[in-house]
Amino acid sequence: MTGEPWKTLQQRWRNHGAQMLGVALVATLVAWACERTGWLKGVEHVAYDRALRAYTGGRGLSSNVVVVAIDQPTLTGISQDVQLRTNFGNWPYTRTLWARIVEELKAAGARAVLFDAVMDEQASDESTDLGFAQVLRETDLPFYVGMVANGTANPLPRADFQVPVPLAAPEAAPPSPEDTFPEDAPEEFEDGPETATPSLPLEALARALAFPARRTDDGQPLPLLQYWSNKEKRWLPRHPVLPTPALVGAVDGFGLVDTEADADGVMRGTRFVYSDGINTYATLPVRLVADLLGAKEVTLSGRALHLGERTWAVNADGSAALDFGGPLHERYPLVSLLVVLNDWLLRSEGKPVRLPADTFRGKVVVIGGTTPGINDIKATPFSSTEPGLAKQAAVVDTLLSGEFITRLPHGMELGITFLVALLSAVLLMTVRSTPLEVGWTLGLPVGLYVVAGVFLKTSHTHLLTAMPALAGMGASVAALAFNHLVANRETEFIRQTFHRFMEPKLVEQMIRSRQLPRLDGENKEISAFFSDIRGFSTFSEHFKEDPRQLVRILNTYLTTVSEALLREGGCLDKYIGDAVVCLFGAPMDQADHAVRACRGALAAKAAVEVLRVDFRQKGFPDVYTRIGVNSAVNFVGNFGSDQLFSYTAIGDGMNLAARLEGANKAYGSVIMIGPRTYELAKDHIEVRELDRVRVAGKTEAVTVYELLALKGQLPPELRRTVERYHEALALYRQARFADAVAVLEAEVARAPEDGPTGKLLERCREYLESPPVDFDGVANLEK
Repeated sequence: MTGEPWKTLQQRWRNHGAQMLGVALVATLVAWACERTGWLKGVEHVAYDRALRAYTGGRGLSSNVVVVAIDQPTLTGISQDVQLRTNFGNWPYTRTLWARIVEELKAAGARAVLFDAVMDEQASDESTDLGFAQVLRETDLPFYVGMVANGTANPLPRADFQVPVPLAAPEAAPPSPEDTFPEDAPEEFEDGPETATPSLPLEALARALAFPARRTDDGQPLPLLQYWSNKEKRWLPRHPVLPTPALVGAVDGFGLVDTEADADGVMRGTRFVYSDGINTYATLPVRLVADLLGAKEVTLSGRALHLGERTWAVNADGSAALDFGGPLHERYPLVSLLVVLNDWLLRSEGKPVRLPADTFRGKVVVIGGTTPGINDIKATPFSSTEPGLAKQAAVVDTLLSGEFITRLPHGMELGITFLVALLSAVLLMTVRSTPLEVGWTLGLPVGLYVVAGVFLKTSHTHLLTAMPALAGMGASVAALAFNHLVANRETEFIRQTFHRFMEPKLVEQMIRSRQLPRLDGENKEISAFFSDIRGFSTFSEHFKEDPRQLVRILNTYLTTVSEALLREGGCLDKYIGDAVVCLFGAPMDQADHAVRACRGALAAKAAVEVLRVDFRQKGFPDVYTRIGVNSAVNFVGNFGSDQLFSYTAIGDGMNLAARLEGANKAYGSVIMIGPRTYELAKDHIEVRELDRVRVAGKTEAVTVYELLALKGQLPPELRRTVERYHEALALYRQARFADAVAVLEAEVARAPEDGPTGKLLERCREYLESPPVDFDGVANLEK
């Protein structure tokens, strides 16, 4: 943006920059306070969830993770099959079933298994636990089980990670049941061992459940396992619930499977490690992937998570949002648990399995419930009825080959919020456009939503929407209020400024239509009117002994001229002694400003003719008036000093209008108009082309005209005189001065009172006596 509009914006910034900064700062602080107190969380969650679905969904199936679903067909199929129900029971199934699943997944080439459930209760038949543990050791398939923490569990001692994970039972175990299932129930699953599983010391359990984790910076501490006690009115620690002892040392690791939902119950993010104040514990997906990557500990450093040689960006507090990529059924291959069990049966009988050979090969298998009957239905941004294992699958998939979604540092979020508020304030308080005010206020949240979505898609960054939107809209409302206040002040100022220079009804019309002038200036095309009394110095000498009479006469004259101009919608610019300056087309926009100026000039001329008759009768000097009218683009606004200023116009167009008024003397005309005025008003006026002139300081010649009457009102006698004048003017431009003189002399004899005819005749006679050098038919219009 260049030119005067840019200067106007700069001036408004200089005048109101402090207010703009103040509005932006206050709006930012209010939005920040609302965000910190949680008032915006609901709005932010809605915006984030929609952006996540719109910009990150539909990614397709993962190549890293397969879900084995405990679905409704599984529950129904096992409950209705007598043999399966006899061996595995109804939900929750015996550990024997999981042993069979592990065997099948191992045979199918699974990379590791994440069991999204806990095994913290011993089976009524302890042999099932021992049998399951034995299968885990024999298959050597990495198998990871969930654990929970609560406030009633006893704390474990500090884990010594230099000591190996303990074995819960001897390596030897009762024989495998493969040869007897499914027709006969396994003996060890029926009668149980002769001796119970030996108990483990607490130090050994601590070593089995805990996992090394630390921060390597001075950032926030690891999150605590804790809960709020209404009884004690404080946060109390939670500790892990111990798993079935038989599984300790048989499974490859335990991890926390807390829901980690937000306050509205929706799972959006996760943390990776927790502490109960004594030991550190990894979440189940982290525990699994740590082993796959050969990591011995979880390290958080600044905004980075480290597992072995791998690093992921996370938030400063060690959390991250999950990149679900879509609903569970669109992101991961789903295989019914019953299908896997049937494949085990087929494989044990030497028959071909039904699942494709690459279903599980090299992939992490997540086992969990997907039916409401399992009571593990949670909400995610993609669905309000999503299985809880969706979070575990998303974390595993991201740790293997993806990125988490993180927020910007809080300082940057505040900075962006301030910039949005400042942009809103500056834009609305400088441009002051009603369409912009409405469009910006309504479009700002939508724009921020789109930008946030693009950030999610391209950089996995959660750009806050609610806080910047609130700040921006708050700043916008404040800016609108400021603009309204300024507009009211400007309206009153305009009313006071222009009511003496324009007809009051036009001033009110200008205010009602909101066509308020830009008092700080603007470029616009207007028509300027200049008038002056011939020989005013001689006029005023008649009253040097009675100056009060001069003032009364001059006031009468100025009132007469002004009233004629005001009736045509003119704005009186100034009086300079006897001279009158009037603007048409400013401050109120007038598409027909040239026509109005011409009508005003003719009306002023007619009114002055009546006044001249009255003055002659009273013995007053003559007030013969010359008028110049010109249309051009001028700079219009308030000009002056701190002590005195007025609304006026400046520019070459104003200068030419003044020159035209003075040039009437050389041409014997009363009203002279410029070429642009003629171009705009020619369909409404009658004119005489006077000459082509060159203004002092300019090289280009312009055609000037004498304004004679409104269209169709020119008397026949004057029309004939104009035609003879044009005939002579054409001869004059051809330097045929003698021929021109002949035409003009004949017309002067017929109409001796026509000033332009006489003046052109004088010039032609002069050129006959003294021929001009390099004559081009253009007269020089001197200052």
